[in-house]
Parts: sequence; structure tokens; C-alpha cells
Amino acid sequence: MKKSKSIENKIKSLSLILAILVFWQLASKLELLPKYMLPSPIDVVKALISDFPTLMVHARTSLLEAFCGLFIGVALGFLSAILMDRFDYFERSFYPILVITQTIPTVAIAPLLVLWMGYGIAPKITLIVIVTFFPIAIGLFEGFRSADKDRINLLKAMGASQGEIFKFVKLPSSLNQFFAALKISASYSIVGAVIAEWLGGYEGLGVYMMRVKKSFSYDKMFAVIFLISALSLALMSGVTLLKKLVMPWENAKREVKNNLPM
Repeated sequence: MKKSKSIENKIKSLSLILAILVFWQLASKLELLPKYMLPSPIDVVKALISDFPTLMVHARTSLLEAFCGLFIGVALGFLSAILMDRFDYFERSFYPILVITQTIPTVAIAPLLVLWMGYGIAPKITLIVIVTFFPIAIGLFEGFRSADKDRINLLKAMGASQGEIFKFVKLPSSLNQFFAALKISASYSIVGAVIAEWLGGYEGLGVYMMRVKKSFSYDKMFAVIFLISALSLALMSGVTLLKKLVMPWENAKREVKNNLPM
């Protein structure tokens, strides 16, 4: 019953996307807006196909930046969450700073990073680390704090060390929050790379986007936007697959629920 409902929801989503594309095509065909401002979906697909080799070269650079920044951001977020959970004084001093960093607009930080680090890959990775670090740190920290207190007290009574409590209680209980945060960070990593590339660089989807914008090739502009969205969705799907591999018990629970009589 639940499976059929899930399929039904997917069909509805696809139908809505198809309806939007049809409306977009009609709006472009009827020239409700000038064609150079609103190219049709067909023109966008043609631009995507014609510039595909070039887009792949730029996408390779953006993905390299995104993966490097995401890896560093996840590592730093994991370390910060552990320190905040383990030491109360570190939480009290570091948590407010962590929140303040997220109130600064990304587009305001990017020019400073380029000024300090140049037009290479370093400022791009740094910006991605900044935007991906926060969801991981907060998600994991909240996951650690939501661990079952009774299980923790039981392990303490049995003489378990802090490391054992972390390994057997806190870490498993925080995995759902971690993967939810990782999905957000994965999508942010591509967007962060593109924003950093807007301000300078030699390759990358952001650089390509600025070039086609200056030449008023808005069909190519929409094509690169679609590609960025597709890459973000692919990364999020990769995180979902990784979660299934790391947390097989969640799949077993879901199957049991689906097989229960309604």
C-alpha cells in the first residue's frame, strides 16, 4: 500500500514538472517574453547538447572543488561536533561563533577570499568548507545530544569509557541527523563552488556561466543552471545510497513497516 502511494507521489511530481515545461514552451512560443530573455526548453536542450564537451570540462573543475571542500567541511564539522559534545566550555565558546559565521552572506566572503588567496582553487575550496561545515557540525551535535540517556547511564554503570559510549550509543543515534545534514552540505558544495567561480578563475561552471552571460547567450545560461541542478541532485542521491549502505537496519525497518497489514 505504501509502495503504491510512493509511486503515485512520484508520478504526480513528474506530471507537475512536465506541466511546467509545457507551459514554459508555450510561453516562449507565444513570445510572452523576448526569446533572448526566455529561451524555450527545446533551445536549452539544444544548447546543452552543443556545448556538452565544454560543459564537462568546466563541470570536472567544479566537482573537484566541491568534493575537496565537502570532504574538509565534513571532517571539520565532525571534529567540532565531538569537541562541543565532550567539552561544555568548548560548546559555550564555539557555538555562538559557529552561528555568527552563517549570518555573513556568502557573496560577501567570496571577494575577500579571492583577494587573500588569488584566483586558484584555494579560495573556492575555502568557501565550500565554510558553507558545508555548519550543517554537519550542528546536525551531528544535535544527534549526539539526542542519544538515549538511559542507555548512556547503563553503560556508565557497567564501567564503559567515554569512547565506548560514543561508539555504541552516541554515534549510531546521530547517523540519521548526519546524513540529513550531509545531503544539505552536498547540495551546498556545488552552489558554493559556482559562487566562488563567479568572482574569478580559469575553469568551472561559474566561470562558464559568467562568459555566456556577457555574450547574452541565455539558452546556454539556462543549460548550465540545469546542469548544476542535476549535479546537486546526483550528489544528494549518492548520499541517500551511502546511507542505505551504512545503515542497513533502517531499510529492514522500512520493509517490516511496508509489510505490516493495514
